[in-house]
Order: sequence, then C-alpha cells, then structure tokens
Amino acid sequence: MSLKFTPETANARILSVGAYRPPRVVPNSEIVGRIDSTDEWIQQRTGIESRHFASADESLIDMAAKSANIAIARAGLVAEDIDAVIFATISYPYQAPSAATELLVRLGNTKAAAFDISAACAGFCYGVALANDLVRNKTAKNVLVMGAEKLSDFTDPDDRATAFIFADGAGSVVIGPSQDIGIGPTVWGASAETRDAIVLEPSYLEYKKNPGKLDLGWPNINQQGQTVFRWAVYEIAPIALRALEAAGLTPETLDAFIPHQANDRIIESLVKSMKLPESVVVAHDIRTSGNTSSASIPLAMDALLAERPELHGKSALLIGFGAGLVYAGQVVELPNKPNNQSK
Repeated sequence: MSLKFTPETANARILSVGAYRPPRVVPNSEIVGRIDSTDEWIQQRTGIESRHFASADESLIDMAAKSANIAIARAGLVAEDIDAVIFATISYPYQAPSAATELLVRLGNTKAAAFDISAACAGFCYGVALANDLVRNKTAKNVLVMGAEKLSDFTDPDDRATAFIFADGAGSVVIGPSQDIGIGPTVWGASAETRDAIVLEPSYLEYKKNPGKLDLGWPNINQQGQTVFRWAVYEIAPIALRALEAAGLTPETLDAFIPHQANDRIIESLVKSMKLPESVVVAHDIRTSGNTSSASIPLAMDALLAERPELHGKSALLIGFGAGLVYAGQVVELPNKPNNQSK
C-alpha cells in the first residue's frame, strides 16, 4: 500500500547569519612560550595571528545563545518562530540530552524539534543540507543551524602540534522559505578509511578501562597534521568544484568562497587548485579567529559580510571538511542585508 498524499515543496534560503566571539583575544605571543615556538612560525604554518578563548565560566551554550539571538533578530523573527534547531558541535561535554535542547531552553522555545550533529568541521554544512531539505519539504518553516565550539577545553596548551590552532566561538544561520532557490545541492561524503587522522583523546571508554588512574592527561584533539593537510589540499578542491557545478555555476560566475577555516595555506591551495579568479572574494577569518571547527564557516560568513556588505544576496561556495574524515559543500545565496543590523 502506498501513502496517499500530495507532497508540497518550497524553496529555501539563508535568511540571516549571527556570530559570537568571546571578548578575550589571545595573540600568538601568549601561546608560544609553552610550546617552544614563535609567532613567525605559527603564522607561516597556519596564517593564524590570534584567536578568541572563552572564559572559564562561559559555556558552549552561552556562546551559542548569543549567536542565535542575533541571527533570529536579523531574520525579523522571534525565538518562537523557530521550528527546528540543528546544532553542530564536537565540544558539548554531554552525550545526552543534546546541546540543541539546552539551547532551546535558553532561547525560551522548548517545543521545537532539536538535535545535534557530530561531523566536526563539516558539521555546519551538514546542517545547512538538512535544514534546506526540511524547509523545501515543509517539515519546518524556519530552521536555526548552529555551529559552536569551546575547543579551548579540549586543547592541551603544551601540545606543540595543536595548542595554537583551535579556538572558541559560535556562528548560526536561520534558513527559511524563499520564492527562489537559495541553496544548491549538497555534495558530501567521507574518507572514513583515514578517520583516525583526527581524534579527541582520551575518550570516556579509556577512563572506564582505567578506573584506578585518576589522570589520563588533558582531553586533547590529536591530529596527523601532514595527512590531514594532504587530504584537504588534494581531495577537497574537486569536491568543491562538484558542488559549484551542481548549482549550475562556474568559478567565473561565483561571488565568494567561504571554506572551513582550518589553515590559511590550505585555503590558498584550494583557491589555486580550483582556479578561482581574483573576482571571487575569499574568506580568511582563520587569521584572527583560529580554527573553530563547526563554527568556522558561519563566523567567516558574518565577518565577510561585515567587511564586504556588497556581498549580501550574492552567491557563495561553502565547503567544510574535518574529523571523520568527512566533508560537505554547497553553494548558497548569502543573506540579504537586514533592515536593522543587530550587533
């Protein structure tokens, strides 16, 4: 027996973006002493000049709520207008209940659908893909997609390989109905055979296996830097071009490129491999925000629109990639400039 109903579909687009960066700015000079490095070495290796760290009493949800409130206000909505929350993060300290449901309570809307995504640096683009489908199929009208991380809680300050990379912040978008197509097809997948190239250790299971050992070391994101770098440089560019082609665009007709802010050298290599013309505006938020994993693309989007307001309503290619190793990318129409820009 087949279901008897007439499906209705709609178009979807990003209505707004909101971002929150903790006020504490941490320059490389605060990092280098403990890892026997230099500001010059860090900038040459990653492009990072500074990053933001949350205070000890500022939680992941504190940051997410501030970002969400900005995005909701810029969309001309109130919290009760949100039908679903998709929360991408790897640094929420609880397996259950979800970060998304805690955010709902903070926003004062406890009835919306809510769930988390664990797709690391690709999590935000995964969320955009799912939100687009929810709105297009009229399962939800307005969806909040959140990317938020407090990675300073999961970074060993003495680890020379990672102490200078990761940072804190929250970025979000509201995706809602549109007269025209505002989000292109998503190209996504995984290179799961290399999933151990980025690992958060020690895990909960390690603590269970060692009940008598009180200190198994600082929870830390360990990564095989060269493996991840080569994967990102050589395999992500063709995937990004597939997303561009799926949206019916070419490098010459694209307005902006907003990749995951993992490493400035990776970004430059992607631009070169994709043969993007100089007319394409490229986000380099990595330089002052560090790598904020799932938060990096919406943070970079917000920063780019603040710096280049003429990009409101223009096309942008998003591509996220990270632990798993997973990836996702799509072309979006950037949100229009809000009537009352919220700070």
